Amino acid sequence: MSEQPSSRSAPATSSLAVVSLVFGILAWCALPFVGAIVAIICGHLARSEIRHAHVDNRLEGDGMAVAGLLLGYAQLVLWVLLVFVVIAAMAFGVAFSHWH
Repeated sequence: MSEQPSSRSAPATSSLAVVSLVFGILAWCALPFVGAIVAIICGHLARSEIRHAHVDNRLEGDGMAVAGLLLGYAQLVLWVLLVFVVIAAMAFGVAFSHWH
């Protein structure tokens, strides 16, 4: 018995999903704010691309897109909290600087 090659090829991985995951990781290592924004945008675009892909030209990478989204949103939330803490510290510092 000889094996016949499959007529279907392996599904391709969404490039946007890979970009989302890479920038999600970079958001924690090298590009804190910008990496998070890119990861979030590319993650949403990748999930939309994967959902709307034609049945014959199926795309994979939804897990990578979700991971990029989670990393990006987590980084963004921490940045927003940091900004609030800094603003509160400056406001309380000014308020208590005149109190002796």
